[in-house]
Amino acid sequence: MALRDIEKTIKENDVEFVDFKFIDLPGLWQHFSIPIGEFSPDLFTEGIAFDGSSIRGFQSIDESDMLLLTDANASFLDPFTDDATLSLICNVKDPITQQLYSRDPRYVAQKAERYLNTTGIADTIYVGPEAEFYIFDDIRFDQSYNRGFYQIDSTEGFWNSGKEENPNLGYKPRYKEGYFPVPPMDSYQNLRSKMVKTLLGVGVEVEVHHHEVGTAGQAEIDMRFTTLVDMADNLMKYKFVVRNVAHRHNKTVTFMPKPIFMDNGSGMHVHQSLWKGGKNLFFEPGRYGDISKMAEYYIGGILHHAPSLLGLCAPTTNSYRRLVPGYEAPINLIYSQRNRSACVRIPMYSTSEKAKRIEVRFPDPSCNPYLAFSALLMAGLDGIENQMEPPAPVDRDLYELEGEEKAKIKSTPGSLEEVIDALEKDHAYLLKGGVFTEDLLEMWIDYKREREINFVRLRPHPAEFALYYDI
Repeated sequence: MALRDIEKTIKENDVEFVDFKFIDLPGLWQHFSIPIGEFSPDLFTEGIAFDGSSIRGFQSIDESDMLLLTDANASFLDPFTDDATLSLICNVKDPITQQLYSRDPRYVAQKAERYLNTTGIADTIYVGPEAEFYIFDDIRFDQSYNRGFYQIDSTEGFWNSGKEENPNLGYKPRYKEGYFPVPPMDSYQNLRSKMVKTLLGVGVEVEVHHHEVGTAGQAEIDMRFTTLVDMADNLMKYKFVVRNVAHRHNKTVTFMPKPIFMDNGSGMHVHQSLWKGGKNLFFEPGRYGDISKMAEYYIGGILHHAPSLLGLCAPTTNSYRRLVPGYEAPINLIYSQRNRSACVRIPMYSTSEKAKRIEVRFPDPSCNPYLAFSALLMAGLDGIENQMEPPAPVDRDLYELEGEEKAKIKSTPGSLEEVIDALEKDHAYLLKGGVFTEDLLEMWIDYKREREINFVRLRPHPAEFALYYDI
């Protein structure tokens, strides 16, 4: 979209405010707005100022002045504001060097796509994430010196099957049995449809929506695949829309990987394929899963770098409540066709070249999509460039393997601390082409250790009182 198209949109929709959205390092959108009278074409070349020291993972207070550079190709009319508002997704720029900012996650993703082209391996990567989430009616949590608790509630929660609701009408999905029930058991059909219609309205193509496995309103809305930066933009729109539609209906949404004990967590399986000249480079009929040797090497790179990748793709302490045996958790560092307990799966729904891709199953929706998608691409390209052979595919139920057979299969690390340590040691593949930078990774690692790992580690866990109070 050119600047003239932006101006046309403003005029045709009587836009009164322009909103500037950008992403912080951990992965949340930030924003501010200006009245339309302050909007100028110069903003697309000169940028608009903001305080970078107030944004997580950005500048220190003595270097706080930063600029937002608007992207005319990344705009949409905000469906939630009372006054007509045009949202622009932005990059971050350093006003002193006049260079795009090394710690801007969106810039990292743009560099990743450019690097792919320079390799000559492919000219396009397509990405399709499946981000799951929970819809709750009430969430309370607190953490202080003398107490710490959380309490979740949902009219759909099976724990409410015996509650006096005057009347309790039943139809609450049993634990781990929420996949695909029709209404009234699936009580969120209409709400998800409203989410989908809103997504379509902001330019996000949607393929399907449905209830997920978990009780208490676990849901999934699948977007149509697109290129890396566009998909990361779309995933941010997705979170923004889903949360706000739920909020308008007095519901709350979380993308936490594991909010409910003893039920399924929320993952984000990421489908990927490389193309060149309109040809799918991952497709080769007659081979295992109909995937090419290049696709095998790409998988090999992802499995080889999986411990460090997890530091960007499953980057919260809560991620490792999900990545445990059972609950369909993809903890096994192998690949397989159809097998959902493998870290990498080859979907076999179609024999079409267009549909052939790989599915990486260990990421979750707590990640920063610009960083996660870029890291997956860089690991896969490293596998291709170094011809990394993955372990032989396994088509059996991995949870039924025993003894020596089970011992041969490696698993993902079990904590955020382990994967951040792995990222610190193994990140040279991310630095190729200047895609990631040392200063970004150092900030990421320090942030995760100080603000998250230590934050959780220092506090007594409620379960510890049950285990040890009378010791």
